[in-house]
Amino acid sequence: MAEVSAALVKQLRERTGAGMMECKKALDSTGGDIEKAIEELRKRGIASAAKKASRSTKQGSITVALNADRGAGSILEFNCESDFVARTGDFQNMVGELTQQALEAPAGTTRDQMLAAPFRGNTAETVEQVIAGKIGKIGENMQLARFEKVEGGVLGSYIHQGAQLGVLIQATGGSAAAAGNEEVRELLRDVAMQVAAADPQFIRREDVTPEAMEKEREIQRARARNEGKPEAVIEKMIAGRMGKFFEEVCLLDQPFIKDNAVTVSQLIAAKAKSTGEALTIARFVRYKVGETASAEAPAEG
Repeated sequence: MAEVSAALVKQLRERTGAGMMECKKALDSTGGDIEKAIEELRKRGIASAAKKASRSTKQGSITVALNADRGAGSILEFNCESDFVARTGDFQNMVGELTQQALEAPAGTTRDQMLAAPFRGNTAETVEQVIAGKIGKIGENMQLARFEKVEGGVLGSYIHQGAQLGVLIQATGGSAAAAGNEEVRELLRDVAMQVAAADPQFIRREDVTPEAMEKEREIQRARARNEGKPEAVIEKMIAGRMGKFFEEVCLLDQPFIKDNAVTVSQLIAAKAKSTGEALTIARFVRYKVGETASAEAPAEG
């Protein structure tokens, strides 16, 4: 049997909206007959599912999975059309399996690789086939939007009520016993909750990019001029006002949401004294259905 060309696979994909691998399989099984391949995809519920692919998926859920020693974790966003579907057990079970699969996948696994992989809950089908089957069964569009795996140190997480917002956070510098310390777990959950609520863009002042710094300085410079301040004092004013900027965008400078008399940095320092675990926040990943923000401490060197 002749090899199916990439151009033919692309043509079938454009006509049906089905995944590249599904199109290739359908064409292989039909000897390259595109019309029969379309029928094959329709029989398997994939082409009919593809017709729904243009429909908006504004609902969904954010899920997190941590391994037993909290040294690795995954965060995943899966979208659907309605809140009703997002709350069903069938939907949540599938998403839970996918989040665990993302945790078990090799580091650097892409979304396309995940879709082409055997589904953890039923290895006879790929992830893409399982999703297509759910679309056909439920009757609304859904998709694996994104996922990320974090490894190393000790991890914590927070999922906000309704599962529309979640955070995975990584801390380094602790001992081998840190992950089992309940006070450390509570701290990391609190810091993850802080990220969810306050939406920092960076971890610490040193991480703020030169572009972000200059943009804020220009905003404060223009603001001072509009207030009629003399040029001679504007730069001094900017230096003072940048402190407020850091409080807004840097996690460690933010007032702690449970006690705004202390900063997150002060909270972590206090916990280091009580637990003996001198933790450093190395990274966070914040997922909100439809949008994203993440930060990672720059590598030393």
